[in-house]
Amino acid sequence: MAALYPHVLSLTSDLTWPSVCAHLLPHSSHPCQSVHLEASLMDALLNDRHEFVRLLISRGLSLGHFLTPTRLAQLYSAAPPNSLIRSLLDHVSHGSGPKSPALKPSAEPRPPDVEQLLLMLLGEMCAPRYHTWVAGDPHHDLGCRERRHLGGESTCLLSVRAASEHMLDAVLGQTPWSDLFLWALLLNRAQMALYFWEIGSNAVASALGACLLLRVLARLESEAEEAARRKDLAAKFEGLGVDLFGECYRNSEDRAARLLLRRCPFWGDATCFQLAMQADARAFFAQDGVQSLLTQKWWGEMDSTTPIWALVLAFFCPPLIYTDLITFRRPEEEPTQKDLAFDMDGGLNGEGPARPADPTEKISLGVMSQSSRGRCSPRLSRWPQFWGAPVTAFLGNVFSYLLFLLLFARVLLIDFQPTPPGALELLLYFWAFTLLCEEFRQGLGGDWGSLATGGRGPGSSQAPLRHRLHLYLTDTWNQCDLVALAGFLLGVGCRLIPGLYELGRTVFCLDFMVFTLRLLHIFTVNKQLGPKIVIVNKMMKDVFFFLFFLGVWLVAYGVATEGLLRPQDQDLPKILRRVFYRPYLQIFGQIPQEDMDVALMEHVNCSSELGFWARPSGPQAGSCISLYANWLVVLLLVIFLLVANIVLVNLLIAMFSYTFGKVQGNSDLYWKAQRYSLIREFHSRPVLAPPLIIISHVCLLIRGLSNRRARSPASPGNQHFRVHLPKETERELLTWESVRKENFLLARARDKRESDSERLKRTSQKVDTALKQLRQIREYEQRLKGLEQEVQHCSRVLGWVAEALSRSALLPPGGPPPPTHPGPKD
Repeated sequence: MAALYPHVLSLTSDLTWPSVCAHLLPHSSHPCQSVHLEASLMDALLNDRHEFVRLLISRGLSLGHFLTPTRLAQLYSAAPPNSLIRSLLDHVSHGSGPKSPALKPSAEPRPPDVEQLLLMLLGEMCAPRYHTWVAGDPHHDLGCRERRHLGGESTCLLSVRAASEHMLDAVLGQTPWSDLFLWALLLNRAQMALYFWEIGSNAVASALGACLLLRVLARLESEAEEAARRKDLAAKFEGLGVDLFGECYRNSEDRAARLLLRRCPFWGDATCFQLAMQADARAFFAQDGVQSLLTQKWWGEMDSTTPIWALVLAFFCPPLIYTDLITFRRPEEEPTQKDLAFDMDGGLNGEGPARPADPTEKISLGVMSQSSRGRCSPRLSRWPQFWGAPVTAFLGNVFSYLLFLLLFARVLLIDFQPTPPGALELLLYFWAFTLLCEEFRQGLGGDWGSLATGGRGPGSSQAPLRHRLHLYLTDTWNQCDLVALAGFLLGVGCRLIPGLYELGRTVFCLDFMVFTLRLLHIFTVNKQLGPKIVIVNKMMKDVFFFLFFLGVWLVAYGVATEGLLRPQDQDLPKILRRVFYRPYLQIFGQIPQEDMDVALMEHVNCSSELGFWARPSGPQAGSCISLYANWLVVLLLVIFLLVANIVLVNLLIAMFSYTFGKVQGNSDLYWKAQRYSLIREFHSRPVLAPPLIIISHVCLLIRGLSNRRARSPASPGNQHFRVHLPKETERELLTWESVRKENFLLARARDKRESDSERLKRTSQKVDTALKQLRQIREYEQRLKGLEQEVQHCSRVLGWVAEALSRSALLPPGGPPPPTHPGPKD
């Protein structure tokens, strides 16, 4: 029987009979049976039988003992030969082959370098981190025993293997659930990935990380069907993250805020905010819980119900801060702000909070903020609380930028002369220099450094410089800032070089337009104007497509008409002007008929060439017009105006209408995602606005030099949107998240059972069962009818036999009569 046991399990899994397999599996596995279960689990994973995986794991099969490097390599070898993941794995294996440690030759397959693959796909910011230890490391077994003691299964794979096999452990993740979860995502096993997400930890962060990984793979996928499957699965994980966080927020706002700001070690120490931003999960930012936290961050210690006019009055009249005009939150109303424990000094200089304590002895939440409040009275603490709020920094930067534009316009229109620069012009140059310094701070170590915080080691606090610059340059407004400042520097250079004064003035005029358009970024914070700016941004793409069609038609018409009207003209600048500029003006109704219709001209030979010519009216009309095929010029004009003004313009209107209808419903999602970027930016900016911001920059520079001279570890990159939790607090938070996830999954299953589709499905199953029973009853009736007919036939045969025997001479006379048929009883 024991020999047949694995074959029966394999047969039931191949035939997709989970109900039959459930009766064959005992709840307490014998060692011999455990080996068979592991083989069956391996077959179920390879064949994508998620029902059997659920069943086998629910029967007590240990994944910590099951998952080995060899089996993990076999699972990744299940990728199709021509698939994207197979090509990526081969690329990584060939690329990292010379750098990998030499292993003993073995017939067993080598596990792929999943860490290098994830680094290539996600970068160092969000890629899952793998433990890398060497053979004989005494802390390895100690850490595994500690994690076993903390409860549950071991989080170190192969912790009891031989020392020679520890080199293979570097390719395995923190838990077997995480390894299988990443395997299912990379191979696009949807049901497997959903199941391993359900039983794993870090549910919200893992859902957002899975969404990010799947969307990156979908962009690289060449097959449209496979890319659509990955996008659908990414949308499912985004929905799971949104719904689960909503469940957490309804249960506890404080813990939900910590969940958003907590560093997830598995995903490269990234937070949920960073994962959602990289995954473009706009629905996640649109939640009430996320927006509530962002609003709280935006107002700092002030109450979010503070009127804007009161904020403006207090900004220009600081003594009003100590009055009741500005409302501040009470200590019991600011649990999240208390958790963040900001350093006011670093906040004023744009550096961020003070460096946390050692990771093994991290500070308790709220210690710094409570101690700072204990050192000064509530009235005195209003000053740093008001000026340290991001909304105050935003207001100061708005007024500063408006003054900068006014100064720029004044210098450009009045003071910009060939003479040496005056005081206002020098002030403008210094102001632009402070703006350039702020852009350098943002790109090299500001809020974008915070987004890239969390390197590949325990002591790293920032991502490499190229990653921070990449994240900085991906923002459209940062690109606009760099273009404006580069144009300003070019204008200053031309201004100071003799002979290039006019060129410098031209560059400054164009650069002023770029600086003015930069004002749109300020209005993105507004709830009414922000979505409209998103719609305008989307419509600009439609304009480029329209200009492409218009340009093709405009060039075709312009060259044709110019060749027909003026075949002898050799003035190239005038030709180009009439080819491009004149047809463009004709779209808006400026049609010079006297310059195109020879019926309105004087028919004289104004050319030295033989032929039929006409002179346009007016002294500035240009060269002679050819009379040949002039009717064709008029016909082309009619066709051009018909196509340009009716077809193309209405096409543009239709594209605008489609884009507006498509984006209008989702503009709120786009705006809320952009709102997070804006709040994060001003949360890290110094309070002092340009040009006074140079004071904060000098303080930052002095502090950095002093730290380097003292050889003290630099404070982490901007940590405004991060929370450093003690181990016990983080364990409690993850336990609470797991409980919320279980409740969420139960409620989801209950809703699914109670949904109309499930009710119809159950009713359909009941109807099918009833019909099957009716068919069986009909079969029984038919069989009974057949039996009745056979009995009647037998009775007739027996009657005939009895009658024949009664007439036969074989029976002696006077014998007993044949039995009579019993009649019905009374």
